[in-house]
Amino acid sequence: MFSFFKKKPKEPPPQEQAPASAPAAEAPMPAPLPAPSPARAPETTIPAAGSPLPLAAEAIDSTPQEEIVPVATSEQQKKSWFTRLKTGLSKTSSSLTTLFIGARIDDDLYDELETALLMADAGVEATQSLLDSLKKRVKEQKLTDAAQVKTALRDLIVELLTPLEKPLVLGRHKPMVMMIAGVNGAGKTTTIGKLAKHLQSHGQSVLLAAGDTFRAAAREQLTIWGERNNVHVISQQSGDPAAVAFDAVQAAIARSIDVVMVDTAGRLPTQLHLMEELRKVRRVIGKGMESAPHEILLVIDGNTGQNAVAQVKAFDDVLSLTGLVVTKLDGTAKGGVLAAIVKARPVPVYFIGVGEQIEDLQPFNAREFADALLG
Repeated sequence: MFSFFKKKPKEPPPQEQAPASAPAAEAPMPAPLPAPSPARAPETTIPAAGSPLPLAAEAIDSTPQEEIVPVATSEQQKKSWFTRLKTGLSKTSSSLTTLFIGARIDDDLYDELETALLMADAGVEATQSLLDSLKKRVKEQKLTDAAQVKTALRDLIVELLTPLEKPLVLGRHKPMVMMIAGVNGAGKTTTIGKLAKHLQSHGQSVLLAAGDTFRAAAREQLTIWGERNNVHVISQQSGDPAAVAFDAVQAAIARSIDVVMVDTAGRLPTQLHLMEELRKVRRVIGKGMESAPHEILLVIDGNTGQNAVAQVKAFDDVLSLTGLVVTKLDGTAKGGVLAAIVKARPVPVYFIGVGEQIEDLQPFNAREFADALLG
């Protein structure tokens, strides 16, 4: 779990009515602030949970980096997070760990493991890969004790999931534009609110764009999160989502905002006209700022099983995803779907969520995840 940086956040702009879009503007854009220094801000990362707290591996330019003092996270907070994660994955954990109690290392054990992994939504390919690797390791290391085999399986799960572990890098662009997509009910708006708080904790000023323009509840929910975090929200009633996104990017440039997060309406991958709308939103964001969007995140519900794999494939084909946020692992989630994702479409998992509180969204760590599954 990452520690928070002790760095004074910038004062966010006061709440005000959203500016109209460039294509259908009726109200003028806010007056630009003086142009910021051409030097880019130094990169920082939100590290994976339990990792050291380095800056990005390579700097974009020679700008001196500001000293960042990490604030140690208490052991109690670490244990609390791990306990919630383990509780969320308890269904799979209990199915796997009980197999090793007094077990003999034979074909029956491997058959039971195969069933447990498939029931945990790991998918056929990931399950077969894990079992093949486990049998090979047992043979090479001459493992005869069930506890040793359990440890070997945990290590193999870590190796399998490590490619999904990647920190979110900040400071590469100003503003850094993040586009958030997902199906209905995945928790996009709540995730945006939590991410806004995390980004502020890392000294970033944030602007939100309510791209779900036709659902009043979505705009209201995002506005509530904006008020809670003291973050300005750009919104329009029954407007064009692409226009709202364009306005938000332009406003962020004018106000020298660090990060823009663009919410989008929930949609199913089979709704082709709505998927095409996402392409339009991405294209118009690029007109507002060259190279944007810089991050395209898909929020997936950890309880949806193999459907999550289909969602990742479909949204990645349309948007070229840069990262995932897996939510609701505190429910009946089985957890194995991450193994299926790494085999089908290994898009990095930036964050996982185990509850409704701000601190319940944390960077993904493969070792912690495997420990929660086979603790």
